[in-house]
Amino acid sequence: MRKRVVVTGMGCICPVGNTVEETWSALIAGQSGAGAITHFDSSKHKTRFAAEVKGFDPIAEFGAREARKMDRFTQFAMVTAAQALDHAGLKIDDSNRDRVGALIGTGIGGVGTMMEQAEILRERGADRVSPFLIPMMISDSAAGMLAIRVGARGPNMSIATACASGNNAIGEAVEMIRRGAADAMIAGASEAALVPITIAGMNVMGALSTRNDDPLTASRPFDKTRDGFLMGEGAGMLILEELEHAKARGATILCEISGYGTTDDAHHISAPAENGAGAAISMKLALENAELSLTDIHYINAHGTSTSLNDKSETAAIKSVFGEQAYAIPVSSTKSMTGHLLGASGAVEAIFTIQAIRESILPPTINYNTPDPECDLDYVPNQPRRVAVKHAMSNSFGFGGHNATLVISRYE
Repeated sequence: MRKRVVVTGMGCICPVGNTVEETWSALIAGQSGAGAITHFDSSKHKTRFAAEVKGFDPIAEFGAREARKMDRFTQFAMVTAAQALDHAGLKIDDSNRDRVGALIGTGIGGVGTMMEQAEILRERGADRVSPFLIPMMISDSAAGMLAIRVGARGPNMSIATACASGNNAIGEAVEMIRRGAADAMIAGASEAALVPITIAGMNVMGALSTRNDDPLTASRPFDKTRDGFLMGEGAGMLILEELEHAKARGATILCEISGYGTTDDAHHISAPAENGAGAAISMKLALENAELSLTDIHYINAHGTSTSLNDKSETAAIKSVFGEQAYAIPVSSTKSMTGHLLGASGAVEAIFTIQAIRESILPPTINYNTPDPECDLDYVPNQPRRVAVKHAMSNSFGFGGHNATLVISRYE
């Protein structure tokens, strides 16, 4: 009999809140995290706004000395992992440290550190580059530093599948527990890539919205007038446990990760496959893995980036998988409020999906005003909706053609 994997703790930092509770309240209120970029002078950029994390003080969290040794994406990961461990009431000590692991995804890793140190190299010379550059920059630093901080000696790695990283991290951590490699995993993703080079790079690709005069309405997934995504930052972490392990320690069980599917389009480095073919296979695999039928899914948290190609192809993929049933399933994009957290998006959206199940309320897709004939599903426009949800699906798709889908279920 396959081992069941449940969620016992959650932690979140994102542009609309620095805890799960703050974030969820903001989502249900339909609040956007968009605003003018404050991290750097963006006056020469085509896009001059983003969805920044607000009120985060790394020195207060870690002290000045330790904060200087961590890129911002690692800082986010450490804080949200601590939130999740505290929420789960999971103590790591000599009795269990070899059976607790961490799998933390990121799309880009320590790009802020790389930019900062490249400038030092250019202006001050090679000998002035920080000795912490490499460990701060590499994508596995969050997982490695977390293991050191909490003493978890189980499976530990990073995963980088662009904007699918969060879902892949959670899904692969589930599979580790299922096969018996660990009893519990800290799983999620973190991203802090709001730096000049990434904004410039996304702009020249035509990926970002340029509504500088009205950032709050810039992210408008599935709306006909969408013109690109709102870039964000943040992290989301889950504590995953094998069911019997969670029950034995008296943990509060929040939900079950019942299904996981992952594929690649094998089509284009940045554009989705026509009609969302690879995404559709990922969704089908997740349903099969969860041993559920089409009518069992009551909500889909969409990837929903607010780009022309993604929203159209994801809509096509949902219709390909669910047929006429697709029109009966509420679909919403929380990126309309948080912006696109790149590699961290799937992790925070898994938390939102869990909250939708637990609270029986669906977060809306805000800024949805002009229907697109090619995006014709129920996108929960502008207002939250009371709906009892037993099983939900969360999609994440990334550059490179990566697709990852989770099915999350009410624990029974």
